[in-house]
Amino acid sequence: MLSLERSGDRLVAYISGELDHHKCAIIRKKIDTVIQQERPNILELDYSQVQFMDSSGIGLVMGRYKQMTMMGGKLIVTNIPSHLLGIFRLSGLGSLGVLR
Repeated sequence: MLSLERSGDRLVAYISGELDHHKCAIIRKKIDTVIQQERPNILELDYSQVQFMDSSGIGLVMGRYKQMTMMGGKLIVTNIPSHLLGIFRLSGLGSLGVLR
């Protein structure tokens, strides 16, 4: 479901499986705890192994964007599978410049 890797000033969160409200709450708590402890400059959310997501997946991104921005950091979302691109485009996240 989630593995975290620190590389210099970057924290990479590798997210996998199906993202619904329950799983996003667990992932959010784990990421937020590490962000508060380690205070990375960049948080990268890698969605390459996500098979399904509902709007909770977008909420996960938006909340981490807000948190990183308040800390003076940056959020990027990488490796979005083609079957999820439409959801990300409709969400408006592209206008925030976080999608890679």
